Amino acid sequence: MSTSTHDLRHLERALAEHDEPALTPEQYKQVFRRHAAGVAVVTLRDEGRPVGFTATSVISVSAAPPLLAFSLASGSSSWPALSRAATVAVSFLAEGQEDVSTRFATSGVDRFAAGGWTALPSGEPVIDGAQAWVRGRVVQRTPVGDSYLVSLRALAHGVTDAHPLIYRDRVYHRLTRPA
Repeated sequence: MSTSTHDLRHLERALAEHDEPALTPEQYKQVFRRHAAGVAVVTLRDEGRPVGFTATSVISVSAAPPLLAFSLASGSSSWPALSRAATVAVSFLAEGQEDVSTRFATSGVDRFAAGGWTALPSGEPVIDGAQAWVRGRVVQRTPVGDSYLVSLRALAHGVTDAHPLIYRDRVYHRLTRPA
């Protein structure tokens, strides 16, 4: 039995020990579809080729040391590459980059063919025009449910004055400016 299968079974047993009713997957999705989130693209190099995907699950974990995390479904086409990666870049998309988010969320396409990205000296791609980016070293991959929580130690960054791209209820939004 693999470690992730063992961990998943342990989690399922722990959850089953409590008899309180749980949300169905659809009810759970309904809640988080209404939660506004920034949009990021996670990128890396795997066997010399760029790999990337859209993530709305990026969180700040700690400022000292600087840690962030995101989740990715274990069935994602990007998971095999991410499971081997030592470092990744997280580009926080800016308003107007809806097409980038959609491209990196689409399966079966070359997400990098349209350009709009630049490789860092260390090799990870970052999205041009993003409001910010962080390069991080993977410190942990934790199986949780049908996904992995990937924790990173922030190593380098870049920021701009751009405003963030926001995603809520399957629609992209822009922040309104104070009057």
